[in-house]
Amino acid sequence: MGLLLALRLLWLMPLAWTLGEYSSLEHISRKTIPYHKDNGHLFREEGVWNYSTMLMREDLGLLLLGARDVIYALDLDNISNKKASVKWEVPKAKQTECIKKGKDAEIHCKNYIRILHTRSDGRMYVCGTNAFDPECDLLSYKDGNLILEKKVEDGKGKCPFDPFQTYASTMVGDDLYSATSINFLGSEPVVMRSSPVSIRTEFKNSWLSEPHFISMAQVPASKGSSKGDDDKVYLFFNEAALEYDSYSKLVVSRVARVCKGDIGGQRTLQKKWTSFLKAMVDCPVPESRLPFTIQDTFLSCDPQEPWGSCLFYGVFTQQPHSPELTAVCAYRVADVSALFSKGKYKNPLPVETSYVKWVMYSGDVPSPRPGACIDNEAREQGITQTLDLPDRTLQFVKDRPLMDQAVLPVGERPLLVQRGAAFSRIVVDRAEALDGHKYDVMFIGTESGTLVKAVNYDGTSFIIEEVQLFPSRDPVKVLKLSEVKGHLYAGSGYAAVQIPLATCGRSLSCMDCVLSRDPYCGWDRTTSKCIAHLNVQRKLIQSVKNRNASLCPVAGTVTPINESIWLRGSLRLPCPPPSNLAVVSWQRDTLPLTPSDHFQVLPDGLLISNASASLAGRYRCTSLERSHASVVADYRVGVAAGGGGPTLQAQQGGPSVAGLQATVGILVLLLAGLVGWNVYSGHLPLPCKRRDESGCGSAQHAMLEAGKKHSGQGISGRNGENVVHRPAEPMQFIDDESEI
Repeated sequence: MGLLLALRLLWLMPLAWTLGEYSSLEHISRKTIPYHKDNGHLFREEGVWNYSTMLMREDLGLLLLGARDVIYALDLDNISNKKASVKWEVPKAKQTECIKKGKDAEIHCKNYIRILHTRSDGRMYVCGTNAFDPECDLLSYKDGNLILEKKVEDGKGKCPFDPFQTYASTMVGDDLYSATSINFLGSEPVVMRSSPVSIRTEFKNSWLSEPHFISMAQVPASKGSSKGDDDKVYLFFNEAALEYDSYSKLVVSRVARVCKGDIGGQRTLQKKWTSFLKAMVDCPVPESRLPFTIQDTFLSCDPQEPWGSCLFYGVFTQQPHSPELTAVCAYRVADVSALFSKGKYKNPLPVETSYVKWVMYSGDVPSPRPGACIDNEAREQGITQTLDLPDRTLQFVKDRPLMDQAVLPVGERPLLVQRGAAFSRIVVDRAEALDGHKYDVMFIGTESGTLVKAVNYDGTSFIIEEVQLFPSRDPVKVLKLSEVKGHLYAGSGYAAVQIPLATCGRSLSCMDCVLSRDPYCGWDRTTSKCIAHLNVQRKLIQSVKNRNASLCPVAGTVTPINESIWLRGSLRLPCPPPSNLAVVSWQRDTLPLTPSDHFQVLPDGLLISNASASLAGRYRCTSLERSHASVVADYRVGVAAGGGGPTLQAQQGGPSVAGLQATVGILVLLLAGLVGWNVYSGHLPLPCKRRDESGCGSAQHAMLEAGKKHSGQGISGRNGENVVHRPAEPMQFIDDESEI
């Protein structure tokens, strides 16, 4: 047995080398997990839709979930357990007004919860679309109840009018930073801060050109800064590019940045951002001709590292009319910051009366630098706030908010490229493996309702699994991560779901556990299970970088399964591959099996058809993944010799098919004799009697002789076996009209 396995391994080794040459296999999900209720906890209520806004309250043990017309407080350990809820519905008068403006009563004229943030006092700031008239309020959780405090504020510029319009927001202290449209038609985009000193962007195409806002995040740049720098708020969005000369509008991805301490200018840019700068974000994929557009971002920071080492992870999709490629790129915050603080600007250059060409600005840059935050260098010049900035600096940034260079990802290439369902959302968790290193595990939601779990090792991404989250294939609209609970929370139009970060139980063998390369999991020799290594004192087997499954103990042999097939029949031998990266091959006895008229290799098994006695034998299914081979299934196949009947063993305990055939044959012969006797006696007239009497008589004589002949025929066969002649023979004789 050991020699045979070694021979099979040598035979499969060239396939393994071939797979190793194509790194694109790394971007195939190792496992595809269909939807099952045991995958995680699911929450939904009948008649409620659009579970798309989430807020983690780990201090309360709650997940705040905003849907249409209602806000839920769910148990963070099991979101199927609803702790409380509060309805926030649109008044009848407001709904009637919305309908009169041409909106649909059941779709648009509802209150979609879009903003949920925690304030410094523990209360929550919540905003809803409110039938195309957005409003905001304060929300508190007391004594197991959710309470809307009825301190209603105007939500224009904070929350979108249209429930299907993209937007972005974040809360810094008690100040809300938001990016949305400020009017009913959605034609006036704005990036604003709602605070005692509220400021916003200019209504100029050079600032915002038909934008689709994606996400916002704060970076604590002042922490540990030797330059006395200010904190930054970064905004990611897509917009129509003004700098490209093309027949149609080209959409590009942008990152913009404002300073937390910005309070606008004294004369120029009054109550407007003085620090608003933007740059193109590039996620270069070789197969794409058009720039990829960003769909979501996540800021990943190691608290033990300086803020400059933080990474923005972004998911990108191709623009329309292109193959379905989707990608993940990562951007170092220090690189983005350096581009804004040291990069060159683009300058609008009028070419014709109605055309402006954007080129790199090569003139003198005023001091303080346009768009810069107030730091120690500015303070030395007597500028302690943005109100002190000179008009020359302010006019420069007002006319030139766009940087000349694009922000490039780490390594100047994507971390992950996949063909299929578009990526829609992303969160990232830093997981420490047993080798002592920390790895960023990416959890990516898709437009088809799946969750992709991937990790990057030495510059190459590996997709551990792809899980179907919902019973329906609804797009993932929101993803939240709880490092404290070790769970992930996803929302869609249909429902919300909670799944664990570590799904080690999906691996049933040591080899499967090691080859999954999941930094959360390791194989426990004691229990013979793949388990999460957190808080486990025993030594586990794990090899996330080298995927060395030889560390595993020798696996037991697979017990052969006896199968039988009818002569000229078909038989399917199941062999589901252990993973999508495994190459499955079949051997018949000791030789490799090749597809033929008798053998068809299926994705999950082997089909034997038109069987003959020579096809009996031993069939083994072998899996090869990364040079690690294992026998998945072993069959002993026997071919029955009963003309389509089963084996003798299968016939024990019940009537045989041969016996049924003999009975039917005898009945047919008796029927033939009876018909012949009645014809001979004249009880049954023949149709041909009116034509040729001699022909009819000869036919009667022939039928009578046939009946006599078959009534005395024996049933003994070869070697003394009792075999009944095929019943088709007398039927052929009776139906032979040429002899009649």
